[in-house]
Amino acid sequence: MRFVALSLVLALVAAACGGGETRPTNGAPAPGGDTVSGMLVASDVDRADPDAPATDVGAVSAGLQGFAARLYGSLAGPEGNLVFSPVSISTALAMAYAGAAGTTAEEMASVLGNPLTAEEFHAAINVLDQAIESRNRQATEQEGGVEISIANSLWGQDGMVFRDAFLDLLALDYGAGMRVVDFIDPAAREESRLTINDWVAGETNDRIEDLLGEGVLDELVRLVLVNAVYLNAAWLMPFDEAGTVEAPFTLLDGSEVPVPMMHTDASMPFGRGDRWQALQIPYAGGELGMLVILPDQGAFSPVEASLSDGLIDKAVESLSPDQIILALPKFEIRTQIGLVPALQAIGLEEATSTEADFSGMTGAKDLFISDVVHEAWISADEAGTEAAAATGVIMSLTAAPTEPLPFVVDRPFLFALRDAATGSILFIGRVVDPRG
Repeated sequence: MRFVALSLVLALVAAACGGGETRPTNGAPAPGGDTVSGMLVASDVDRADPDAPATDVGAVSAGLQGFAARLYGSLAGPEGNLVFSPVSISTALAMAYAGAAGTTAEEMASVLGNPLTAEEFHAAINVLDQAIESRNRQATEQEGGVEISIANSLWGQDGMVFRDAFLDLLALDYGAGMRVVDFIDPAAREESRLTINDWVAGETNDRIEDLLGEGVLDELVRLVLVNAVYLNAAWLMPFDEAGTVEAPFTLLDGSEVPVPMMHTDASMPFGRGDRWQALQIPYAGGELGMLVILPDQGAFSPVEASLSDGLIDKAVESLSPDQIILALPKFEIRTQIGLVPALQAIGLEEATSTEADFSGMTGAKDLFISDVVHEAWISADEAGTEAAAATGVIMSLTAAPTEPLPFVVDRPFLFALRDAATGSILFIGRVVDPRG
């Protein structure tokens, strides 16, 4: 099955401004002297080999886990399912952070939980991203496979001038090169939108085909940064479809609904805590897993609230192998949400105001984050998990029992798809109604 995450940053400015060493997006014309929409024209620099101290990588990973928990707390409403991709959102913001300066940069570092210098942070992100990509493994007759990739790209206005340092940093630590497009002319702008959407579709196996809808771009757009995470992962121990039967699931209001419940009996990491149980369901290879946190009956709200107090770390620390009889509902949920209020609530204030300083991009203080939109989708079945997410950051001017343990997920639960070695959270959310 496939996991897909996407992020993008839209930068809107009134005019290109100088400041420092800069590079125009039309610096490498196509044969015949014309630029072609979507052509790679600048900062086609090879991505740097991952190189950062383990202490730096651990600090950045811990900071981003905190960011995910704080954002969850800001997004979670009183009801409804929720899913979002911390990796997608944080990567989009990290690329914007690469062009931030002054107090805006300090604010973004704080929101992202970065205790290091900007240079150390971006180098650590490079290590984390490439560590996740190293989880690829071929399927065998005995075990399913894992295919995962992380791709980034920049889409700049033809003739717009960007600083070399900004372009080179994104090329070296994010593998993102600049592609030329035209957002000013109405007809060319539509072509640019379709070109970007085609790139996104290609990176997500056509799971997200129309990320930028009609009217999203206007004549003020000057830059779009896109991140895509693709994962095709099978469960380490797939569920037998013959064992899936309809069973009751208790909603938050106490009512019951019938849902398809998958069943298996296997050894898995299991743990307990204050009014919750946790289980890590591994994907093929055992390096990625879905952490399921099941609150006790009537304890969903206080357990969910404890995410900001390190619940995921506590759950992971509690895990030890045990023989489990698992019942897990098949589920499919989608979340579409604007993130600016939630990000402002956790401290992203100056960056989302006209006081923002993103002069690291062009040399001028002419950009601010005017909107952040996110869409995520996840589906879990007997074979594995499939998900997709998209984020748009709009920047405008101005001791074990001997008997098997039952783990019956028949009530609302939390989940986090995470990389075991780095702790990176690819997706996080809650299922209060598996029917969607």
